[in-house]
Amino acid sequence: MSDRDDALPAEGDPPYAWFRLAISLLVTTIGGVGLWSVVVALPAVEAEFQVARADAALPYTLLMVGFAVGGILMGRLADRFGVLPPLVGGTCMLALGYILAGQAQSLWQFALAHGVLIGLLGSSATFGPMIADISRWFTKHRGIAVAICACGSYMAGTVWPPIAQHFIDSVGWRMTHVGIGLFCLVTILPLTLLLRRRAPEPVVRPAMATSGLSSGAAPGPAHGLSPSLSPGLLQGLLVAAGVLCCVAMAMPQVHIVALCADLGFGSARGAQMLSLMLATGIISRLFFGWLADRIGPLWTLLTSSGLQALSLLLFLPFDGLAPLFIVSALFGLAQGGIVPTYAMIVREYFPASEAGARIGLVLSATLVGMAIGGWMSGAIYDLTLSYEAAFLNGFAWNLANIAIALFLLLRLGGGRRAMAPA
Repeated sequence: MSDRDDALPAEGDPPYAWFRLAISLLVTTIGGVGLWSVVVALPAVEAEFQVARADAALPYTLLMVGFAVGGILMGRLADRFGVLPPLVGGTCMLALGYILAGQAQSLWQFALAHGVLIGLLGSSATFGPMIADISRWFTKHRGIAVAICACGSYMAGTVWPPIAQHFIDSVGWRMTHVGIGLFCLVTILPLTLLLRRRAPEPVVRPAMATSGLSSGAAPGPAHGLSPSLSPGLLQGLLVAAGVLCCVAMAMPQVHIVALCADLGFGSARGAQMLSLMLATGIISRLFFGWLADRIGPLWTLLTSSGLQALSLLLFLPFDGLAPLFIVSALFGLAQGGIVPTYAMIVREYFPASEAGARIGLVLSATLVGMAIGGWMSGAIYDLTLSYEAAFLNGFAWNLANIAIALFLLLRLGGGRRAMAPA
């Protein structure tokens, strides 16, 4: 069998696409450890290097910035060479980054290992490029397929925090980081052998024919957009929306462990709370992926973003252990659908040949938002010695995201529209 399959059928998705989705989900789950281990290690790193809370959050900020830039780079490489080369190289850099992080003698060494090796060159190859690749293997069930693949980061957040916390408590954070690096190396590399096929050639959806485009037409700009909403403007708005929603999202995800420690519940309870938040986020992503196949990604974005804003406010009146577990679960159910919808919007309105770069850019913007939000929440805490103002700050950024979603909905319409080759 050749490394490149024939084009996908216009209706239905081949069995191999589902097999590839399962392998991709496993890869993103393992490689997604880079997004969450640093959150669990935050209290230990703060104590080890005797720094302020905002400084202790710096490795996370650099990690997310590196992840964001790396997502664009890896997306372009995947568009040109396929997903395999960036994935193999990224796995090696991920393992090296964790091993060096475990040997760090200063906060800056620890932060640079996360920013450059784990974020920029490592975990970034296991997220955005994998989602873009999967979006090219599906037509009929693209929404749910993208959502399932995107669940890998949340599955990582569900599985890895309690594991990392256990080993930090038992063998220390240094040996834990070395062990994570070696585990990634010996598990992801063999899985890459199952992803050797290149993505199929795009086919034209039936709606394209009614628009005057034939199957041989070269994909152009996002066909059918309003003259006042150019492809560049749409891309820019999606980037801005990605930053805004994830500044808000970062508040609970990055600081829930530290919040529980401050309240006297301990870091282990915080790790469990984070795990629950991301476990319910998996349910959310699957539901909103299913929903996007039926009502379109723009309506789905607006719905999920609105629910995230409401759930952020629920953190304010509660400081008991049981209520915080409940609110964390509700937050996960609300926000999980936001990020995958950006990939679906890109695939609705841009050519498939640009999927890796454009999806990588938007997903990288969400990571920039997480980086800003993680640092900003720590800085607000240092100024006020409370997380209340940080939650309100996240809510304000979320409102701006809702405004962009409403604008796009009014300009583009809410239903699924095949604007570019599938």
